[in-house]
Amino acid sequence: MSSYTNERVRIRAVTPQVDGGRFRAKRAVGEPITVEADIYADSHEVLAAAVRWRPQSASGRATWREVPMAHVLNDRWAGTFSCDDVGRIEFTVVGWVDRYGTWLRDIRAKVEARVATDVDFAIGAGLLEELAEDAGEEDAERLRRAADVLRDDARFPESRRDLAASGDIVGAVARLDPRPHATTFDRTLVVQVDRPLARASAWYELFPRSASPDPDRHGTLVDVIDRLPYVERMGFDVLYLPPIHPIGREHRKGRNNAVEAAPGDLGSPWAIGSAEGGHKSIHPELGTMDDFRKLVSACRDHGLELAMDIAFQCAP
Repeated sequence: MSSYTNERVRIRAVTPQVDGGRFRAKRAVGEPITVEADIYADSHEVLAAAVRWRPQSASGRATWREVPMAHVLNDRWAGTFSCDDVGRIEFTVVGWVDRYGTWLRDIRAKVEARVATDVDFAIGAGLLEELAEDAGEEDAERLRRAADVLRDDARFPESRRDLAASGDIVGAVARLDPRPHATTFDRTLVVQVDRPLARASAWYELFPRSASPDPDRHGTLVDVIDRLPYVERMGFDVLYLPPIHPIGREHRKGRNNAVEAAPGDLGSPWAIGSAEGGHKSIHPELGTMDDFRKLVSACRDHGLELAMDIAFQCAP
């Protein structure tokens, strides 16, 4: 909740957030990120609000972008944006009093009820003249002319109302973007944006040493390439491999997780490290680094990503 001050606009219950912002909410690239908040003020005036967001950076100098929020129900507001890049997005909410929108709402109601007075239109004219002070030459002239019309008591109330609500005048006010009594939510929240497959994907686990078509021969990474069409046809997104590094020889485990290995047992691929290398090497019976690169490329050709188990264990 925004801190207690004399600010007229209050902002609370901002979503998405997890455990009060302790953890990052998550979305996928291109997925809509809808931010909602309860926004209210100390009177019946019309409010306006926006979501401010930007890529999170170490320098904190990325440019803030904004999308308008729309009123949903009661005090609830919502605004939506999306991100096309993997990374972290930080966002917050800003709300303010819409003085011209408030006057426009009221004058419409009064004209409809046939109780609008010249004083009511003079108030609107004063707002436009005030805004014209900060406008560019063209918009300033447009707003001043409109103010003169609003003060013209010879015109019908309906015509003065219609001019005040016209696209030209409302657009000129919007370009100035006045934000009286603006309040910003007292925290910046973070969304983690991941690749689409991080949202939902189907993984197929395969042991390369078991990929050989010959049951009497140790499988290789090249054998895995030959099985990719089969994996693709089943509709999987990710090929998942256990560690493919050299397996330790000391205290090697046997088949079916036996504590002692029999002669010829290959051992557990999670016990990494031998004379052939460690975590940066490939088991010599599986192939070479070039074979691994070919596997990565072949996976892409079949619409698959390659995932590898991160194993920090070392053989004694």
